[in-house]
Amino acid sequence: MILSRLARCTLVWMSLGAGLHASSGAETPAASNQQKGQVMTMHAAGTFDVKNSPLAADDATACTSIGRFALDKQYHGDLDGEGKGEMLGAGNLAAGAAGYVATEQVTGTLHGRKGTFALQHFGSMQQGKFDLNVKIVPGSGAGELADITGQMTITITAGKHSYALDYALPTAPQVVPQPSH
Repeated sequence: MILSRLARCTLVWMSLGAGLHASSGAETPAASNQQKGQVMTMHAAGTFDVKNSPLAADDATACTSIGRFALDKQYHGDLDGEGKGEMLGAGNLAAGAAGYVATEQVTGTLHGRKGTFALQHFGSMQQGKFDLNVKIVPGSGAGELADITGQMTITITAGKHSYALDYALPTAPQVVPQPSH
């Protein structure tokens, strides 16, 4: 059954990390120059739990081998929050060739800043080799995470999912006292 194969493919995608990317393990922020108008570069790390559920085909995917899946994640660590999204996947898992795209809205607290941002996932698998690219969607940040940019690395070790998020945020403008005349 196509949906069953795609569901297994989805589980493979959620379990990619074993040789994909490695997290440095650093969990403390490293701030760059924090003068007015500068950007603060940070590193966040932690774990996440993920559930995915098959969704019914819609008008665009009906009568195709494209599978739709709901994403439901819970992030722990430097990013504490939830991710909700949708994934589309297709391919031949038995032959070791497949691909997926997903968009996920993350809501929570990142190093003490509350807000939201979206992640865009693009992944492929060919002959057992994985290529995964997860980026923060430009312009998607809101709240204290407005104007966030960056990239996420997903790693899976012994069945446990972890993330490393390298991101940048503009620093708050510093108030410079004006000399009195």
